[in-house]
Parts: sequence; C-alpha cells; structure tokens
Amino acid sequence: MSGLAGATRAAAQASRVAIVTGSSRGIGRAIALRIARDGYDVCINDIAANEAGSHDVAKQIRDLGRRAVVATADVRKLSEVQAMIDKTVGELGPLNTMIANAGIAQVKPLLDLTEEEFENMFRVNVFGVQNCYQAAAKQLIKQGNCKPESPGKIIGCSSIVGFKPFALLSHYSASKWAVRGLTQASAMEYAEHNITVNAYAPGIVGTAMWDLIDEKLGEKTGAKKGDTIKKYTNELIAQKRTSVPEDVAKLCPALSMPDVRALIDVEGVLIDNSGMIESSSKA
Repeated sequence: MSGLAGATRAAAQASRVAIVTGSSRGIGRAIALRIARDGYDVCINDIAANEAGSHDVAKQIRDLGRRAVVATADVRKLSEVQAMIDKTVGELGPLNTMIANAGIAQVKPLLDLTEEEFENMFRVNVFGVQNCYQAAAKQLIKQGNCKPESPGKIIGCSSIVGFKPFALLSHYSASKWAVRGLTQASAMEYAEHNITVNAYAPGIVGTAMWDLIDEKLGEKTGAKKGDTIKKYTNELIAQKRTSVPEDVAKLCPALSMPDVRALIDVEGVLIDNSGMIESSSKA
C-alpha cells in the first residue's frame, strides 16, 4: 500500500495543469486534446453559448485518462478570467500553463467600421489576452513553483495577419499585431519570475472562423464559397495546403513542456505550412 501511495503521490507531482481559452472547438479544442495526450490536466474554457462543446471536449479528455474541468468565462472581463483560474486551481491543482487562445474575427471595410466593432475586436483579442496573461502571471508568482529548470508557461494566439495584414480584416489584423507586441513586452517583464511568454501565429486554418472569413470576403469580392481560402493558400502558403487545427496543436507541447526553457521568449512562431519560423530568443 505504501508503494501504491508513493506512486500516486509521484503521479500527482508529475501532472501538470493548463487552461486553454476558446477551447470548445477549432484550434483551442485541438490544443486541449493534444496537451492532454501529453500529460496535462486541462481547464476547458469558452463563452456560455459554446458550453455544450466545452463539456464534450472535457469528456474526451477524461476518456484519455486525464482530468478536466469546464470554466465558462468571457475573457473580456478580468473578474471572470480570475474566477476561471480560481476554479482550475481549486479542482485540478496549481497552474502551470495558460494558453490564451480565444479570439474573434470580422470582415468589414475600414470606412464602414463602427467604433463599437473596433472596440469589441480589441476587447476580445487584446484585452482578453492581457487579462489571461496578467491573471495567470500573478497566480504563477503566488504559487512560487516557477523555477529556471521548470518555468511557468504563458502562450497567446497571434495570426498570420499579425505579420502581414489582410484588407477587409484591418481591425482583426491590428489586434493580432498588438498580441505580438504584448507578448514581447510580457516576456521581458515576466522573465525575472521564471515565466516564459510565447505566441503562436496560425496561417490559414480550416476552422469555423476561416469559413466565416471566406464567406464574408466572398460577399465583398464576388468569389464563390471556398475560393478565397484557396486563393490566399495558393498565394501565401509554400506547400499550397490549408492547415488544420491539429497542425497548430502540434506546436503547443513544445512551448508548454517543463523541460523546454524557451524556443522563443519575445516573439511569435508562424505556423502556415511554409516552414517559416520567426523567433527571437532570450535563452
């Protein structure tokens, strides 16, 4: 019995805990499932409208033999982000990794863009990321378990448009450039606390978001459904292949494993099937 108890304690010590925002579907879902396979217990987060999907992903994680909790929260609201972290720590244990994946997109000409639409884009894509970065950093510092050999991990979501903006996606592009800047600055400030901050930048990915972008751009240009994604894929992607969420998810274990000090501390990894990686490491 003592041997079993020791093994149980060792397993508990070895387990790691992550939060993945916007993880009821798409890239977030793929990331949550991938890191669960790699040994993480995971908090699945999304807004109330997507709660059924969140519970479905949590069930899949439990079926893998890992623990999962669902925390419905709007990342625009710091109080809800903090409540999400508190629930995660209370049910799964000390936080190791925050993956601020949640985001929105909108296709609209700048001349038609309202102040409310511009503000909401930044509320979700920038304020939401900052809320996750800041609240997670405070939790990691409070826990005192971030070491040089096992740093705390904070990971955000930028985009290919954070490197090369697209017309009619101007405010979305601007928000993703902002994520890159916020990630770089956060990495510099949190380094003294043994916390690494990175961002991944997906290219053109077969998700509901890109389906919507394709549809709305088609309405503006007269292109048939699917043609816009094909056009951008052929023009921008060396391999001429639209990514799938699992392509992005493959990177996150490398960014979130404790024995990886940092691939990139102050930049973003561009994932677009082109073999392009832009990075600037402090390690």
